[in-house]
Amino acid sequence: MPEQADKIHEMEFVVTDQEAIHFLGPDVPPVLSTPCMINMMELTSRENARALLKAGEDTLGVSVNIKHLAATPLGMKVRVVSRLVNVEGRIYTFEVEAFDQFDKIGEGTHQRASVLVTKFSSRILAKKDMSAHAG
Repeated sequence: MPEQADKIHEMEFVVTDQEAIHFLGPDVPPVLSTPCMINMMELTSRENARALLKAGEDTLGVSVNIKHLAATPLGMKVRVVSRLVNVEGRIYTFEVEAFDQFDKIGEGTHQRASVLVTKFSSRILAKKDMSAHAG
């Protein structure tokens, strides 16, 4: 395992109405949605890897294996912990956990791939151009 492994980064978020689910009806208070919790984990892992990247590089999420363990109501703080456990070529593997003020609310693994931003942008623009010219 490379010496970069076991690098830990934490970030804190507050659950807002934008990140909450409302589909359980008016009698159930809104809570943090699973996709938004995963986004918090991705953002924290991206920041964790940032110091290891070369100029012009960034990371993109390529895999998530996450369990959402407990509900978190609006206004509550969420602390996300990202632990870099492996770097293999361009792939960074993280163990991630999320906690609200009372419970562990999520856990799992997340992988990100490093990309050269200009090369990635060129590929996306070419794909967009091909789409515009397709039937």
